[in-house]
Amino acid sequence: MSERRPLALIGFMGSGKSTVGRLVADAAGATHVDLDDLIEEREGMPITALFRARGEDAFRAIETELLSTALTAGHVVSLGGGAPLAENNWTVIRARATSVWLEAPLETVLERCDVPTRPLLQGRSEEELRRLFDSRLARYGEADHRIDATRDPGVVAEEVLHLWLG
Repeated sequence: MSERRPLALIGFMGSGKSTVGRLVADAAGATHVDLDDLIEEREGMPITALFRARGEDAFRAIETELLSTALTAGHVVSLGGGAPLAENNWTVIRARATSVWLEAPLETVLERCDVPTRPLLQGRSEEELRRLFDSRLARYGEADHRIDATRDPGVVAEEVLHLWLG
C-alpha cells in the first residue's frame, strides 16, 4: 500500500469527500486524512472559528502548508473544496496523487451541507453560491477521474476504490 500514489478526493463542499474517503480507506486498509481535520487539529479550533478569527486568506495559507503532509503515499485524502484552486496546490496534487472529482450539482451539495459549519456558505445569496460553485468547476474538471457523487456513498466509494486500485 505504501507504494501506491495517494488518492486525493476533490469537489465542492457537501459532495461526500469525507464520507467516501473514510469508506475507501477502510476498504483498502489505508489511512484516511481529512485536510480540514488536520487544520482544525493544528490550529486548535473549528474551521468556522478560524475563518472568523483570521479570515479565509489565513485558512488558505494553512491549507497549503498542510497539503504535502496530507499527501503521504498510501493515504486517502479528502481535500477542502477550495484546496485545489491555488495553482501551487494543484501542482502538488497532480504531481503526487491520483485525483478524483466527486461531482454533484449545487442543489445536491447544498441539501447535504450544514450551513453554520460552512463559513463560505454563510450570508451568501443563491446567486453568489452559484457563482462560487461555477467558478470551481473548471479546476475540478482537471481531475484524473470524475465520479457521480449523487449516488449512495457506498456505491461511490466502490467506484473510487476500483479507479484507485485498478
